[in-house]
Amino acid sequence: MKNIFKLGAIALISICVMTACNPQEGSDYSLGEMPTADQLDFASVPTAAKPNVIDFANTSKVAGVATWELGNGATAKGESVQAIYPFKGEYTIVMNLYTTGGSTSITKTITVANDDMSLLDTPMYNALTGGASNTSGKTWVFDQFHDGHFGVGPADGTSPSWWSCPAEGKTRSCLYSQEFTFTQVGVKLVWTNNGSVYSNESGRAALATLGYPNSVVPLDGDFDIAYVPKAAYTFALNETAKTITLSNSAFFGHFAGTSTYQILSLSDDELYIKCLSTTEVGNGWWYRLIPKELNIKPVIIIPLKEIPLAENFESVTPKVAFTSEDMGSLTNPFYSNPAPIGVNKTSNVFLYEKSVGFYSNVFFQANGYKFNLTEQNKVTVKVFIPSYNDYTTEFEVAGSWVSNKKLLPQVAVKLQNSSLAGNAYTTQTEIVKADLETDKWIELTFDFSGVSSREDYDKIVIQFGAEGHAGSGIFFFDDFAFGK
Repeated sequence: MKNIFKLGAIALISICVMTACNPQEGSDYSLGEMPTADQLDFASVPTAAKPNVIDFANTSKVAGVATWELGNGATAKGESVQAIYPFKGEYTIVMNLYTTGGSTSITKTITVANDDMSLLDTPMYNALTGGASNTSGKTWVFDQFHDGHFGVGPADGTSPSWWSCPAEGKTRSCLYSQEFTFTQVGVKLVWTNNGSVYSNESGRAALATLGYPNSVVPLDGDFDIAYVPKAAYTFALNETAKTITLSNSAFFGHFAGTSTYQILSLSDDELYIKCLSTTEVGNGWWYRLIPKELNIKPVIIIPLKEIPLAENFESVTPKVAFTSEDMGSLTNPFYSNPAPIGVNKTSNVFLYEKSVGFYSNVFFQANGYKFNLTEQNKVTVKVFIPSYNDYTTEFEVAGSWVSNKKLLPQVAVKLQNSSLAGNAYTTQTEIVKADLETDKWIELTFDFSGVSSREDYDKIVIQFGAEGHAGSGIFFFDDFAFGK
């Protein structure tokens, strides 16, 4: 029985020894006579040490340059070449002979009597499969927790320069459910997923024509397409050309119309490959896979720091950069002090306009560190609460859980964990100063020493007027500080 695909995988370990010169390229190419098949011949002799390693020699009656198709996926050029066949079976060998008169080829079939798995003991095979002794195979998945594990660029490019996927960029698609288990003995591949593959519009349309018409748009965009892999495949690893080809039209979970991939890097811990799309000619796709057991979200240790903060809003270059969230258009961090009297006679203050939004606030977020609250745990600020705001009307609220419907003469300071994003309020610590006197500057201290053991906070939120209602109002604050 012919061992075509399986043995194509062995091309990577074919060793070719070339002894001839290049074909002539002069203008007298047509001066010679075209060689005929009966003038061509070659010998095949198994080596003494390894019968599955075969030497081929051109024994033709005419001179020329021989090129070879060795039946295992490898090609070569030279008077003498050598090829390796780990698996038993029949292989079709084609020798092409080029002369000044043209070229002719002859074909012979050789038979390899027995398997020799020791010939698969190569660095690339071992890295991909875990070696012949690893009978359960080695499973690879997308390197989802690191930038650049999936991307697209020009077909002739060296990197995915058009777009490169950030870490966890396709979490809400089926891309990360794809698993590929390669087993060296039998060059077997098992591909599993949750019943879908991933592709863009061109890939979706191409798969539909192949009988896979059902698709949905995942939250991360493009398409998840219903596709259940076959129970088993094989693979062809060509170490010479550095390619890997999957059998029966299999592909690495993202459909680009091809089953052959260029190996850019292959080690025990990384398989980095590129393919040329047939659904979008001119596009190349890059994939980085790692062993499944290494696909662990890295634990990022963010240091605790004690960095005092202070801002008086007198300089156009702030020392503490506050970010506005759902604030009114009048908000201004360098507004002229409306009442330079009492405890605050400075020129500029922060004008805070609560909008009709339910959750207006300003906040400072630390960059690259968490607050060390062991000693630095107090926020001080001067506030001015105008009496002209409407503190009596009941306004629309965000939901039935909001009991207060009025704008209130108060200010709240909250410590939050920014990594929780929209859920930061669930673990926050909030201190509210309520029923504040109006039309005068008041100096307030918010003491967070009660949570000095917390190590997750990196965000300070300032919120006037109470949250959850649509009442708007004007407030002022100045001389913000965060320290001991």
